[in-house]
Order: sequence, then structure tokens, then C-alpha cells
Amino acid sequence: MGTVVVLAVVAVAVALAIRSMIKVKKAGRSIQCGGDCGRCGGCH
Repeated sequence: MGTVVVLAVVAVAVALAIRSMIKVKKAGRSIQCGGDCGRCGGCH
């Protein structure tokens, strides 16, 4: 039973991370540096 709970928590965390990355990408910002080219070092 504990394994199922841990698996569910990990699945939710992964889904939230993916959702956040998609939201950032749709907003037109870079996932790697947040779009701050002054601090980035060449990710664009």
C-alpha cells in the first residue's frame, strides 16, 4: 500500500513539473534560464 501512495505522489509531482514547463514554453520564455538573457550565458 505504501508503494502505491509513493507512486501516486511521484506521478503528481511529475505531472505538475511538465505542466509548468508547458506553461513557460507557451508564454514564449526559455525553460532553461527564464528568458533573462543578461544572466543566461547563451541559451537562446
